[in-house]
Amino acid sequence: MKRNIFHLLLLLLVITVFIWSVIKPAGYLIWTMEVLPAIVTIIIVLALYNKFRLTTLSYFIIAILSITMFIGGHYTYSEVPLFNWLKESFDLNRNHYDRFGHFLKGMYVIVIREIFIRKSPLKKGSWLISVVLSFSLAIGALYEIIEWLGSKIGESGKTTEEFLGAQGDIWDAQWDMALTFVGSILSLFLLSKLHNRLLKKQLGVKVTKE
Repeated sequence: MKRNIFHLLLLLLVITVFIWSVIKPAGYLIWTMEVLPAIVTIIIVLALYNKFRLTTLSYFIIAILSITMFIGGHYTYSEVPLFNWLKESFDLNRNHYDRFGHFLKGMYVIVIREIFIRKSPLKKGSWLISVVLSFSLAIGALYEIIEWLGSKIGESGKTTEEFLGAQGDIWDAQWDMALTFVGSILSLFLLSKLHNRLLKKQLGVKVTKE
């Protein structure tokens, strides 16, 4: 019961930030392009809530990543005020919110891990780690491909530059994928034990070596 209430509070928080995000964003086209993945994910999670309920940790990660995307969509990733302040205060060469966001996206490896533990023969060990890291890196690469396709299909100009968020760095895509990969490794290292306990406590899924 308490767990369900916490899930509801997470959803209300996400909805609140979503409503704030959609009010007078930097541009509605760039907002749509930036937040669409989060909206699709939330719809899928809600549709499957009673059929395939995730751990609270996975829902928390999905909520954090969605909020991160809503903030980036509202301001655009290269103009988030806090990171503009950091840029000016520490004489940085760019607004690093996009890099921060891609690093956080590495946390999604825990959600991938949960799906594999519950729906595949893989349980615990080197194979599980290798597969979920590969999936996380593949998702990061797919996101960069989508950004590239969006820049080719869409109109050229400011909106395309804001969606790409490269800020003049020719290696921006590589940086983004690398940070997602590092974030995934750290998430597995720091959160796997907690995730195992929640899988057993909340879902009765015992994580054993394959």
